[in-house]
Amino acid sequence: MADKATTASGGETHQRADDGGAVLTTNHGVPISDNQNSLKSGARGPTLLEDFVLREKIFHFDHERIPERIVHARGSGAHGVFEATDDISDLSRAAVFAKGEKTEVFVRFSTVAGGAGSVDTPRDVRGFAVKFYTKEGNWDLVGNNIPVFFIQDAIKFPDLVHAVKMEADRGYPQAGSAHDTFWDWASLMPETTHMLMWAMSDRTLPRSFRMMEGFGVHTFKLVNDAGKVSFVKFHWKPRLGLQSTIWDEALKLQAADNDYQRRDLFEAIDSGDFPQWDLGIQVFDEDFANAQPYDVLDATKLIPEEDVPVRLIGTLTLNRNVDNFFAETEQVAFLPTNIVPGIDFSNDPLLQGRLFSYLDTQKSRLGTTNFHQIPINTPRCPFGNFQRDGMMQTMVPKGRANYEPNSLSAHGEEGGPRESVDRGFATVNAATGPDETGDKLRVRADTFADHYSQARLFYRSQDAHEQAHIASSFVFELSKVGLLEQVPPRMVANLRNVDEDLAQRVADGLGIALPDKAKAAKEPVDMAPSDALSIHKNMKATLEGRAVGILIADGTDAGELDAVIDAVTKAKGKAVIVAPKVGGAKLSDGSVRKADGQLAGSPSQIFDAVAIILSDAGCKTLLTEGAAVEFAMNAFAHLKAIGASDAAKPLLDKAGVEADEGVTKLDASFVKAASRRFYDREPKVRTLA
Repeated sequence: MADKATTASGGETHQRADDGGAVLTTNHGVPISDNQNSLKSGARGPTLLEDFVLREKIFHFDHERIPERIVHARGSGAHGVFEATDDISDLSRAAVFAKGEKTEVFVRFSTVAGGAGSVDTPRDVRGFAVKFYTKEGNWDLVGNNIPVFFIQDAIKFPDLVHAVKMEADRGYPQAGSAHDTFWDWASLMPETTHMLMWAMSDRTLPRSFRMMEGFGVHTFKLVNDAGKVSFVKFHWKPRLGLQSTIWDEALKLQAADNDYQRRDLFEAIDSGDFPQWDLGIQVFDEDFANAQPYDVLDATKLIPEEDVPVRLIGTLTLNRNVDNFFAETEQVAFLPTNIVPGIDFSNDPLLQGRLFSYLDTQKSRLGTTNFHQIPINTPRCPFGNFQRDGMMQTMVPKGRANYEPNSLSAHGEEGGPRESVDRGFATVNAATGPDETGDKLRVRADTFADHYSQARLFYRSQDAHEQAHIASSFVFELSKVGLLEQVPPRMVANLRNVDEDLAQRVADGLGIALPDKAKAAKEPVDMAPSDALSIHKNMKATLEGRAVGILIADGTDAGELDAVIDAVTKAKGKAVIVAPKVGGAKLSDGSVRKADGQLAGSPSQIFDAVAIILSDAGCKTLLTEGAAVEFAMNAFAHLKAIGASDAAKPLLDKAGVEADEGVTKLDASFVKAASRRFYDREPKVRTLA
């Protein structure tokens, strides 16, 4: 039904609702007769305060934005369904796990360090949070794409975030950890080492949200009807398998498409290619926990899948995009305290801290944490700590010291306040209630003292290419440490506890002498390598869910083009035609083939493999087109398969593309090659540590 539009004497357009059509109203349902003009005292007089339509509209506009999340600010969400596929009633009474039960879910993926306006593709941990709308209430499984974490105790979380975020005195860098304060802090915190192995690996450069794992990180408990308790760790396994980008590709993706992963998720769901993950559990008892050389309640540790296999119990399918980004993705509030009967918390000290933190975080998005700066609340004695910023911050802290431990004073900077054993508050060491035993202590259990064994396990479980990426990542990140020259050697000293070869490669890459090995709180032990920790050992040789960019120009052979498109499609890949002009190209048979993307705006880094199908004349034209040369050059540099027609060879030569098994003719060998990356090529295109 068409709207009735009229034009007033002032020239503004008024759209009127037809009979039965939707009527414009205030938030309280009052119909609005004029949405173009405010109420005035005469045609040219002042606006009247009584204009409640104007006041409500401006009031709501003024408050359309809420404070962004401190971490995980940049997120992408979608709706879906979880179906329980295995009977685990012997382990848990939770209704969500009843075999055949279908539960609505909302999932939010996110980066961690960057703000809401940052980009999708930095080297960063990815959040993987799932809200189950169960019949017994909401259960929120709030996790990451990495199974371990930087710290063992939640009391260190503010220091972690302060250190990794933009530096306090300069406001940069945004969304990256390659800077002084993060590595200063991390190098002083040996417990971060295992997580750093993962963070410096390709796990933090996922190809897509659809192709990354998710983990609950913590050890939880399952409780059955009889009250029997089992320990459990939760895993999400992507149906499309694991895949990552490489660092250089990720950098160029930021330039090509800041919203690459958000767009990938949205478009996959929009086209009906619904992403799926299987929910897996690792279940074990107290006897197993006590027999391990690590503490299962330590969030810096994982349980190797070879020791406790992952049992798949359900499938998550994302099948609907959000209708409104702000109303759903931005306003969704995940709380680890949202839990249902049949699932319970363990005594993981990091988890225990999160139980408070998340609830408090939601409150802070509506109010202020700086209420102590209101005069009536302000201490009358000197005070100082590392709490910073927030709404209504009236103090002006100076310098970079907003975390501890720090070694800023070693460089002549103010390091900030320190603990006081003599004057500091200490809880009375008294026994608890009559039915309980134990003391109130601020201690770290001896079982948490091994910071390096699993970091060593992770590193030695990677293949040679992944190990080179990890070493190179450390070199890049630590090369960004500027004035704090004591930090890189200290970090390398920690790495010697992980692997001597890794430490030497990083030291050589930084051009520093290999420092003495850092003293370990507990000497690391060798653990059997786990293939489950490697991306490369778990990548699927498939084109499913992947995109192939096909570069064409005038004169391209129509038969060759159709054959490549058919082969890619049959392999369940997506063929994307790229041409110098979005209108397409005139093919050898005289037909015009419209392009899906224009060459300058469709670089090869947005594809998983490329085919270059050119005629002699078309190739000659593209030899002077920088975007065409970079299309081939970057595909080769990013270790992708390149299928090319014979006539395209001059373009490959100019791009420096050398012959190897990933550079093929346009036949069956191309589709086979397009399903993987060619990491053996990497030494030809870049220097790795």
